[in-house]
Amino acid sequence: MSIRQVAFVYGAPLGVGGLGTQADNALRALALTGRHVHAIGPGPGNSARTRALPNITWHQSPAPPTGRTWWRPLRRFAGVGQSWTDRRIGRFAGAVVARTRPDLCYTFTQVGLETLRWADAAGVPSILESPNGHPRSFREVYVTEAARLCGQRFRGHPTPGMVERVNGELALARRIRVSSQWSADSLAAGGVPAGRLTSLQQPVDLDWYRCGPVEGPSAGPLRVCCVGSLDLRKGFVYLLRAMRSLDGRVPVRLRFVGATGDRCSRGLLERERQGLDVTVRAGDPREALAEAEVFALPTLEDGSPFAVAEAMACSRPVITTTSTGAAEWVTPGDTGWLVAPASAAQLAEALAAAAGARPRLRQMGEAARTEAQRRAGPHCDQVVADWVLAG
Repeated sequence: MSIRQVAFVYGAPLGVGGLGTQADNALRALALTGRHVHAIGPGPGNSARTRALPNITWHQSPAPPTGRTWWRPLRRFAGVGQSWTDRRIGRFAGAVVARTRPDLCYTFTQVGLETLRWADAAGVPSILESPNGHPRSFREVYVTEAARLCGQRFRGHPTPGMVERVNGELALARRIRVSSQWSADSLAAGGVPAGRLTSLQQPVDLDWYRCGPVEGPSAGPLRVCCVGSLDLRKGFVYLLRAMRSLDGRVPVRLRFVGATGDRCSRGLLERERQGLDVTVRAGDPREALAEAEVFALPTLEDGSPFAVAEAMACSRPVITTTSTGAAEWVTPGDTGWLVAPASAAQLAEALAAAAGARPRLRQMGEAARTEAQRRAGPHCDQVVADWVLAG
């Protein structure tokens, strides 16, 4: 089939957060195919580069009615609110696709079901991009941690209904793109045919994420940075408990760049950080990365290695878990350390090892930058564009 028009369906403003960055990357790759792209979703966000692309028609979905009185109670049930928003984008995209009748549909999970149904009925090829592992595993992490750490039912995203919706998308898509072999293995273990899965690396802006070498005194607290939303899936509690278990034997200064989005996580953060050298702020992570000697991502489930990739591009050795696609980037002892998920003890050992390796941290950071350049340079966009057309 000759491809002239592509429908691209996404659920996060481009360039905003990890999911928005991933969508931004995909849209740039689609633009490289030279085909006309109908971009259907929340809009270009703060991505000036993508907004300027010439072969894109924007179809901006309606914004969620967050200011309305009836919406406010849903804040306590964030999963319901997210599901409502995603289904609304999905229905909007389905209507646009039925009207424009593209030759290829490229969608993200959660917002692509209606588009994929249209593509299946019309005999049009489809691609689904999945940012994480299998949706059942994704939800199970939250359910387990909410019960273990907060003693309550998990009411956030993803809801059981959203898991069912994503399963429907996985069943319909002819090809499924993931960003790591870890994600591919998780989906295959959940029953997705391995032959429909392809792992293609995400690019990183290597000019934007460029820090100087690790510097500073070889004594004093080990300077650690952690970037990402502070929610139960990110495992921040175990990093704080690791710091506490060191009991001053290995002093650590931790800088979180992110925000807590739910009451349970906010309470845990305030409780677990007491007496520790911890600061929290949102915004651009580069200043914190430049000050850090080591980057830590104690995540319990993550398909795309953005935060780790960006830290490595900034020449910082990393500590992360084996339950993330980012683990594929790390060579233990060379560019960082790998630990089991939800293990404060192993995180403490890694922090102590990093403190003991201070004379080598600059060398490890240089090796991390080299690995980021090899894996995540601008060539990634063309690889995705060629793969899209080859299908």
